[in-house]
Amino acid sequence: MPTLAELLALRTVPRGRGGARRASAGVRQQALALQRGHGMEYAESREYVAGDDARHIDWRVTARTGRAHTKTFQVERERLSLIVADTAPALYFGTRQRFKSVQAARAGAIAAWAAVAEGDRIAALRGTVSEPPVPPGNGPRGALRVLDALVRWYTAPPADDLGLAVALDHARRLLRPGSRMLVLADPGSVAAIAPERWTALAAHNEVLVLLLSDPLEREPPRRRLAFTQDGNRLELDLAAAPQRARWRQAFADPLDAALAMLHARGVRAAMLSTDTPGDAWLPLFGRPKAA
Repeated sequence: MPTLAELLALRTVPRGRGGARRASAGVRQQALALQRGHGMEYAESREYVAGDDARHIDWRVTARTGRAHTKTFQVERERLSLIVADTAPALYFGTRQRFKSVQAARAGAIAAWAAVAEGDRIAALRGTVSEPPVPPGNGPRGALRVLDALVRWYTAPPADDLGLAVALDHARRLLRPGSRMLVLADPGSVAAIAPERWTALAAHNEVLVLLLSDPLEREPPRRRLAFTQDGNRLELDLAAAPQRARWRQAFADPLDAALAMLHARGVRAAMLSTDTPGDAWLPLFGRPKAA
């Protein structure tokens, strides 16, 4: 299981790894003042003047007053980095070094520390209605709240997990244009999401999905393996071609299909194996969004 001490120790990993560290937190704090302009957050409506963008006309106020009004927005200098944690039962498994759930917690912790180093606000959530999201927070205190949640979520499968689709519903309500979202998920969970949802999320946000995988799932040994499920012993002859083909259909094919689908939908996606360093994906986290 992941421990808070382990996740705290990962604070030093993002430094020098190439994940974009745009500025120190101290410098960023000097630039957090909200300004008026056409940005991300609605501020107020005022009378329209020549040269205003017609796309921002406030039709409701215009109809009420009889005079054309346009919306103005607050430009928010702090970006939100949101971690979406899939807590499907399939993640609480592993044969090399650590469980997929532990690797997910480690990746989430590294992302949290990298976001803090960049001056972002950091938040986290999962697919449940019984627990609110970890609210956006700044600096080490905000990261600690996220780390504490990751330890709780990835120690054992939560009984109230409602799936990745519910988690993405929560994320949609929290995200603002320009936010960054990291999804830690099992390939099977991603396969259950309509591709159009990923397109919509990636249209106005930076979206990265890490698909957790174990070497046994991708390349099982060519011999008989014994498993226990619900107290029943099951043996699979993985030396036989038909059984290996069915194994691939169950594990490797969904991973490949999820990666291809996400890339086609404008989502940055990578496979994260249980036997690789938890920060191997970090350069993707820091890469700026293409124009």
